[in-house]
Amino acid sequence: MQSSIPMKIIATLHGAFPTKFGIPRQSGLVEDLEATVVFEPEYRNPDALRGLEGFSHLWLIWSFSQAIRPHWSPTVRPPRLGGNTRMGVFATRSPFRPNPIGLSSVRLKGIVQHPTLGPVLHVAGADLMDGTPIFDIKPYLPYTDAHPQASSGFTADYEGYHLTVRFPEDLLKKVPPEKQAALRGVLAQDPRPSYQEDPTRVYGMAFGGLEVKFSVQDGVLTVLSVEKP
Repeated sequence: MQSSIPMKIIATLHGAFPTKFGIPRQSGLVEDLEATVVFEPEYRNPDALRGLEGFSHLWLIWSFSQAIRPHWSPTVRPPRLGGNTRMGVFATRSPFRPNPIGLSSVRLKGIVQHPTLGPVLHVAGADLMDGTPIFDIKPYLPYTDAHPQASSGFTADYEGYHLTVRFPEDLLKKVPPEKQAALRGVLAQDPRPSYQEDPTRVYGMAFGGLEVKFSVQDGVLTVLSVEKP
């Protein structure tokens, strides 16, 4: 039996997050968050996408390229459990796995034929960092991929969790209109590590070419500044 199997990078995702901080913890949590998928030259044949336009959602199979470690641990500390409780790695979606592979469901907004990049996918709801390598793309099939009655295990208590976002109007105007809803959605998901509850702490998050600073107290996130780095 082979101990390893070669994988090819077929595309790269380009989005609003140059670093890991602030990325939604799951795909689909922020539907307004847009990104593009650009194929590697070898895979820019439009025939490879024939029929894809008929699907509303896709599966992206990708690499946790910034979380690769030489060794793996059988247990990890899920952020939503405060970072102190250990769970089995295969019971979580932690990036620190034997194989650093991620799986995300995204909405397909359209396919655009670029003059030099070939077919480019416009997607929404991705939980990937800018520059993430993609191994494969598959259509989402609602009749078999969706299980509305599925149980959520230890994550059930966190379904629907969000913060109230207080975004002063003068600061919101510094954000391009087409990015405002996505930024609000990202902030509402609480970008902080779950074990940090200091109301005096100021956090900084890079988003879409901007540096956004905020604080959180009593379930309310207040934006303090929006600047270009």
